[in-house]
Amino acid sequence: MMDRLPPGLIDQAELVGMAQHLVRFASPQTAKMEAEPAVQDFISNCVVPMLASRGMTGNRDAMGNLVIELGDKNTDRSLLVMAYAMTHPGAAMTDPYGGTLVELPEGKAIRGRGISEQKGALAAAIVAIAAAKKLGKLRGRLVFALSSAGETGRHDAAADIVGALGPMPKLGVLALGTNNKVSLGNKGRLDIEITVRGKATHSSTAWLGVNAIDGARAVLDRLAALPLGVAAHPGLGEASLNSTHISSLPNATHTIQNEVHLTFDRRLLPGQDPDVPYKAIVDAVVAIGGPWQIEVKRGPFMYPCEISKEGPLFQAVLASRKLLGQVTAPETLYSHGALDAGYLLKHGCDATMWGPGRMEQFHADAEHLLVTELVRGAEDYLALIASFLVEP
Repeated sequence: MMDRLPPGLIDQAELVGMAQHLVRFASPQTAKMEAEPAVQDFISNCVVPMLASRGMTGNRDAMGNLVIELGDKNTDRSLLVMAYAMTHPGAAMTDPYGGTLVELPEGKAIRGRGISEQKGALAAAIVAIAAAKKLGKLRGRLVFALSSAGETGRHDAAADIVGALGPMPKLGVLALGTNNKVSLGNKGRLDIEITVRGKATHSSTAWLGVNAIDGARAVLDRLAALPLGVAAHPGLGEASLNSTHISSLPNATHTIQNEVHLTFDRRLLPGQDPDVPYKAIVDAVVAIGGPWQIEVKRGPFMYPCEISKEGPLFQAVLASRKLLGQVTAPETLYSHGALDAGYLLKHGCDATMWGPGRMEQFHADAEHLLVTELVRGAEDYLALIASFLVEP
């Protein structure tokens, strides 16, 4: 076994150029979600050729996800690296798809939409896998998956990927910006959709109608006072319930509204059964009574996640540090965001979110990623793959 990674395996110029190219190929979230043509085009005409030029080809599924399998498929020694194609929209960001290099007090950085969240980690993963192939024969199974999701808040794309994999890889890394820290856990999320119905009438004769806005206010007040019924987590703190959307109909002046739509975001702690908080919300809303008709539905859901430092994934990351000349454990964090790690864990894969990109830069108007942090992320991925899977 090698004691250190050979120098020069990560070509900084190649990595930076790739990250810039990925940013310049826009793939924003729209109402079409995973079916958005720009997202599918990004996978087909940007990433697929990039991988093919490095000797990696794979298959696309019904949602457009790309899956590439390398090494020995008939082994339990297996690692899944999952990256994401979809980014936050350009929004108020100036030149979001320029991929320009900028000088910051901390050093050179790449600027552009998604560079800190999805696309920096995607570039790091591709370069790391290509470099690992040059080191020697894989003594295990390496799966690279590019999800057509990234901003959808649901597991649909991951479910399609997992469903087509056959045996589930034992270890998993979600290539996503985490300040290059290994995530030990994250909250899950359940969206709650509530519709309050009343009766429309002209506002000059309000007594003839039933104002759905008043019913929505009753819902908001009741849920604001609802106990969450779960103890705080030592790393993630409290569960939460927040309103995230409200709209009303009819869209007309001087009209008592007959319909209000509300969305609530219920963050879940590891080990929490989503059916329990959902039932508590339904019971609280039903108890409001009054003249309104109130309907509660479950929206998109994502599993919480928690892994142990004694578990196989963290131990594999720890063992890989010697290839980088490091003797200390990697930095760790807990995330309040939700992604697919919990889904992978639920299906038997010890998984984490880990990669280059500062989380405070997600969706920011000046989103950027330091080149030094991008290179470090690629080195981290390469060390893990080489330590766990490569036979020199």
